[in-house]
Amino acid sequence: METEGDLSEHTVEIVNMNNIPPVNGQLTDVEADNRPEDEFTETTLMYTKHTKIEVKDIYTEIRALKDIERFLESPTLLLNVHETRLEDIMDVVLKTLITKNEGSGIDLVTAREAFFTKDSVHHLSHVIQGTEKSEGSGWEETQCWLVAMAELSSVQQNYVAIARLRHATNLGRTLQGTHLAVLILSPRKTKMTKSSHETGRTFATLLSDIEIRQQLLAAENEEEFLKVLIEYKQSMASGEYQRKKKSAKRRALAARTSSFTHSGAASYRETLREEEVKEEPKMFSFGRGIKDDFLRRLPFYASDFVDGVVGHRTLHKLAATVMFLYFACLLPSIAFGVLNSKNTNGKIGVKQVIIAQTASGILYSLFSGQPLIVLLTTAPLALYVKVMHSICEDFNLDFYDMYTMTGLWNSFFLILYSVFGVSNIMRWSTRSINEIFALFISVAFVVASIESIYKEYNKPNCVGVPYSSCSLCQQSNITTDSSTCRAFGNEQCICSREGGTLYILLSCGCVLMGVTLYNFKKSPLLDANKREALADYALPMSVVFFSFVGSFVFKDITMHKLDYDTPIKFMIPAFSSLSVGAIFGACGLGFCLSLLFFVEQNIGSAIVNNPSNRLKKGSAHHLDLLVVAILNGVLSLFGLPWVHAALPHSPLHVRALADVEERVDQGHVFDTIIKVRENRLSILISHIMIGLSLLMIPIPLKYIPTAVLDGLFLFVAITPLSNNQMFERFLLLVTEQSAYPPNHYIRRVPQRKIHIYTGIQFLQLAIVCGFGFLGSAYTKMFFPVLLILLLPVRHILVPKLIDHKFLDAMDVNL
Repeated sequence: METEGDLSEHTVEIVNMNNIPPVNGQLTDVEADNRPEDEFTETTLMYTKHTKIEVKDIYTEIRALKDIERFLESPTLLLNVHETRLEDIMDVVLKTLITKNEGSGIDLVTAREAFFTKDSVHHLSHVIQGTEKSEGSGWEETQCWLVAMAELSSVQQNYVAIARLRHATNLGRTLQGTHLAVLILSPRKTKMTKSSHETGRTFATLLSDIEIRQQLLAAENEEEFLKVLIEYKQSMASGEYQRKKKSAKRRALAARTSSFTHSGAASYRETLREEEVKEEPKMFSFGRGIKDDFLRRLPFYASDFVDGVVGHRTLHKLAATVMFLYFACLLPSIAFGVLNSKNTNGKIGVKQVIIAQTASGILYSLFSGQPLIVLLTTAPLALYVKVMHSICEDFNLDFYDMYTMTGLWNSFFLILYSVFGVSNIMRWSTRSINEIFALFISVAFVVASIESIYKEYNKPNCVGVPYSSCSLCQQSNITTDSSTCRAFGNEQCICSREGGTLYILLSCGCVLMGVTLYNFKKSPLLDANKREALADYALPMSVVFFSFVGSFVFKDITMHKLDYDTPIKFMIPAFSSLSVGAIFGACGLGFCLSLLFFVEQNIGSAIVNNPSNRLKKGSAHHLDLLVVAILNGVLSLFGLPWVHAALPHSPLHVRALADVEERVDQGHVFDTIIKVRENRLSILISHIMIGLSLLMIPIPLKYIPTAVLDGLFLFVAITPLSNNQMFERFLLLVTEQSAYPPNHYIRRVPQRKIHIYTGIQFLQLAIVCGFGFLGSAYTKMFFPVLLILLLPVRHILVPKLIDHKFLDAMDVNL
């Protein structure tokens, strides 16, 4: 077995062969089946050799282009092969090859024996398979394709056949999700350049390109399949393919050079040395970071719009992503608008949040460097607004003046951070810190949902009286005559306890339906296109369905509803009410707020620009921070809510625009992003729709129950967990060891060290949650400072408990 990759070793496998005939005679399959099983206990040895071979330079090697041309002249191509056994697949392909090439000298039985080591063992004797770098600097086999080779003395030329399997098929330990198979038959005596090995290298090189491979899998008929090969050959012959690859490599290098997601300075320098980059990003270099970001992204500005509509299934992806962003941004905006209205006594309400979301989203989509980042007002910002309102009441300050002044100070500090390249400090932010913060956001959404459910269930909706005004109503679910109720102008106090039960059903139903549809791509039901469509529209379908159930099917059951009646107020302050002390107090508040913005914006940017997402156009951390600073300064002037990069919306946005390839390793399914449609249209169109939603207040938005909104919160909290390595390691604590996934850190780190490191992370998460959800309003102001302190904890304290070689395996960013 010949495998492309960094493998150079010899192994011996012991194979139990239950159908080996006795030495003194041959048995048919029927006779063998009728013989006692203990008669066939002979064990043989199989010798397997793994050898690294080089990827072929098809542009310079003339014979490689001729191999592809010869196949295109008389292609043997089978699409949607239904067989799932390796033997059956080989028979179908060989029969088709023989039928199409009559007089070729190919005998079915002889050809089958040439491909297999022994007919009863069913191992291919010569195979080329790809390998690629995995997380943790390891290597793994590319399981979705193979090139099988054989030589026959009866053939006079090379014969090539390509089969695309209808379903991912398990063909062996390193081929557990095979989609494409190439079979090559060559003469035993031929030129070295025409040998099966060299021809196999040609087609293996072609299939090793993940984008070409995805186009071949997406082709709907033979014409489209062959068209992909023709275009590939033409681009190779003209040198265009090589130029594109070099350009993509330069862009990837530029993105990595500007990225701050490296595990410490040592790994950062090592990466730079590997890529032959001599100059590290300098902190406190005035304007350099913004300039580099601008020059990096400017050449792609036009393509950011074109790439949103051009390409296979791109319009479908764009429409699905727009709908996802519409619901995922609008409904939290409504919820945080209600929360802000409650915390500020109506000074900031739902309509102000929608206006801020619309304006910031549209402007950010047009002027940002990385348009895949989603801006949103978040739970920490709502908490900060609540703290500010409490301070204003305690010191008798005008809220609008103090809010605007704090926002302007925040923008001032953010501008300084962006201009002087302070974001480069975040290269010390490793995967573990990003995942701790991402889990904190998920916990925040879960806590908010549980609080709403608890409130609805324990405070029933009593018609005619405010909460806690009629104790009889709150202790029963009946209609009760009460003098207390008459005091409020009602003869009867009507309490609806069934509303709490319905609230739980709608919330849980929404998240269960959403998560089920989101994971439907892994289901064997329906075909691939329908499964992908259901997964793409999981959130909109869930919201619409359960909104209909709550508002129409159970319309007679009363539940608490959102308040949309808060008037729109645009207050441009004069600052006349603020003393010098208040202005300096606002400066302190603005500084702490800027730390929260700095951390959340940069962590969100780091997760979006992670190399595993295969983005090609580069990052723009400093430029994005500058745009966010200016946007929030303008929002502050009009008394509108602040916004910054949102988790988990930003990585979910990337995922929604991505083509994903499933891979199987020892029964565990992993998703690998192949490409992302990097564009500005998804954010732009979705936020135009959010702005138009102001016309739908109160109808039809009033038909979306609060319970469905909490279900959406749970959805956006749960769906990112599958890609969170920290949560994955937590599940190992309750997973049988034999069922551990074959991840790189499982292979490289002792189990005890894995659990210790996971415990340290969850201790940090618990402390962050304690400051975020508990304590007084004034202690919560220091929550942003606590996030910054995670950096020295990771790089100073954690290495004292866990060796660096183990940290490199568990806490690395590629």
